Amino acid sequence: MKRILLQSVLAAFALTCGYFFWMRHFAEQELVIISTTDLHSDINNMPRLATAVKMSRDTVRTLLVDSGDRWTGNAYVDMAAEPRRPIIDMMNALGYDVATLGNHEWDAGHPFLGYINTSVAKFDVVCANCKSDTISFPQPDAYKIFRFGGKRIGFVGAVNNFDNGHPSGKAESYEGLRFEDPKRAAIKYARRLRGDCELLVLLSHVGDDVDRELAAEFDLYDLILCGHTHNKLDTLIGRTQLGQSGRGSKRIGVSRVVIKGKAIKSLEYDIVELASYEEDAQMKEWVDRVYDNETLNRPIGRSVKLLDKIGIAAWETSAMKTHFGVDVAFYHYGGIRFDEMPSEDISTGMIFGVEPYSSKVYTMVMTGAQIERMILAKYNDRENMRESHRLDIFSTEPYVIHLDESGDAIRVEFENLVPEAEYKVAMGDYMFNNYKDIVCRDLVRTDVLLTDILMNDLASNTPIDYSNTPIQAIKR
Repeated sequence: MKRILLQSVLAAFALTCGYFFWMRHFAEQELVIISTTDLHSDINNMPRLATAVKMSRDTVRTLLVDSGDRWTGNAYVDMAAEPRRPIIDMMNALGYDVATLGNHEWDAGHPFLGYINTSVAKFDVVCANCKSDTISFPQPDAYKIFRFGGKRIGFVGAVNNFDNGHPSGKAESYEGLRFEDPKRAAIKYARRLRGDCELLVLLSHVGDDVDRELAAEFDLYDLILCGHTHNKLDTLIGRTQLGQSGRGSKRIGVSRVVIKGKAIKSLEYDIVELASYEEDAQMKEWVDRVYDNETLNRPIGRSVKLLDKIGIAAWETSAMKTHFGVDVAFYHYGGIRFDEMPSEDISTGMIFGVEPYSSKVYTMVMTGAQIERMILAKYNDRENMRESHRLDIFSTEPYVIHLDESGDAIRVEFENLVPEAEYKVAMGDYMFNNYKDIVCRDLVRTDVLLTDILMNDLASNTPIDYSNTPIQAIKR
């Protein structure tokens, strides 16, 4: 009897081993990866995303992933009763599986992010190039491997570290953390995992320019889901598919993968607009509750016309100049997060949306020559090429950047400033702390929030009237 039982157990064991061996080495499996990136607290299309995810999961094995920057950009989320919680709670409800960290995850400081990652988020958070020596921010895993149908799907995460050895943002948000070169970290873990995974995916918040370099130089990843640059991307470099669905929740990336045995039979990536999907009723009610905020919905004033990014910049710099009584005010392109602002019923929530970073203002004294030096240094920046060789610094002072034959800036022609004269200047704290070659005297770090300046200016001067025609230009 014991012999029969032992034989039965051994037979069952052999069958099980044979089944898993067949599934791993011969069986065909289909997988869909739905990806988001740079949501920036945009919850408006979460009801449609809920429907899309449910439809996919009802038909095929589906993983839901994110490439970073989940918050900062929507005051109704970022300033909720529990700040930033709505976007994470909704991601939990949607059943996200894994995500990497974007630079804006640190906007509220790393103790807050550590709490969210370990105590609130129900999905795995991976980041291969972040190293933590702090108790308040537990070290994230470098990668996560999912197993299904005998197949192994590996996800590695990486975040940019272009600005002063840390991701874009204020230095104090990263105290106690170290960031390795993201490309080097991505290569290291890909080589470690490549033989163990049928499909290897990089969740990258580094930028699609660096991701393109990685794909071209190293044949390591099957799929790179890009973030940070807010672009739409669907391209194949070598054997690596790169995909990026832009900014916000209007669209998603959909990767359809068929794996036969240990080889990828097919991998297709598409950017899918969510507008055609029905809204999930329960998620829609949740979103409506988040937007039911009397304080943020209260109108402050209006504009004579719809303002685009140029017009918003003109208003911001003009309001700074007036508030501090300076000669000239500056603000940077990346700090203005709305592409346009409506003319009617500009609310508190819109003000916090256009300037979501709790930016404060520095004042100082600079000569015309020092102002020119600052503008030239930013335009010719070789370390952060994404923000160079473009009009990055908005100003109340009209100016023209003159270029040489190679496309570098060689001088700045001002309408009113002269090199030897001194001028009182105002600029946002991010610009002062991160831009190079800012030389000045009489520096004052004020505690005045730019959002307060804008709200007071709007209330006092409504309707505001600013031009959408740029007063800065580039001339070759």
